[in-house]
Amino acid sequence: MTGAERRQQLLEIGRTLFAAKGFEGTSVEEIAAKAGVSKPVVYEHFGGKEGLYAVVVDREMRRLLEMVTSSLTAGHPRELLEQAAFALLDYIEEYTDGFRILVRDSPIPQSTGSFASLISDIATQVEDILGREFKNRGFDPKLAPLYAQALVGMVALTGQWWLDVRRPKKAEVAAHLVNLCWHGLERLEAKPHLIGRRKS
Repeated sequence: MTGAERRQQLLEIGRTLFAAKGFEGTSVEEIAAKAGVSKPVVYEHFGGKEGLYAVVVDREMRRLLEMVTSSLTAGHPRELLEQAAFALLDYIEEYTDGFRILVRDSPIPQSTGSFASLISDIATQVEDILGREFKNRGFDPKLAPLYAQALVGMVALTGQWWLDVRRPKKAEVAAHLVNLCWHGLERLEAKPHLIGRRKS
């Protein structure tokens, strides 16, 4: 096995173990044993469990961000919402281990990011689309970041729930998410107000 092949093997084993047991529940000994190598080989490639975990998280974050941003190709805003919802659900379906790793709180402070920061990155992509729509409809485009975070967060949290239940089917989940998002935006008030007693 070449050095590159060994590194890839360790990444795949680490990814599987981190998804199943979490960072704390996985040991360098276990990673090495599954790969059929000694512990120093793991240290040689990644400097330890923390280094391996950071690379696994970074790869998964890049993969999810790429899947979402490359999916946003439609011209109509409603279809863009559908594409974004499908992209996240596709990632959960195809890369379940990766998603399980991303939604756990990272124990490594120097790790390349967190699920929350990834969701924020995706929301930034959506901000531009919402900003244009807000401007066209006479709403304040400065509020687009707030709505982008709310919409992307809603899809992400629903995705976490769907990860385990896997029903209804993916297309139905996407349809319901878009239904709530789209019709909520359609009836958006230019100057929303509170109806309860609390005002601050």
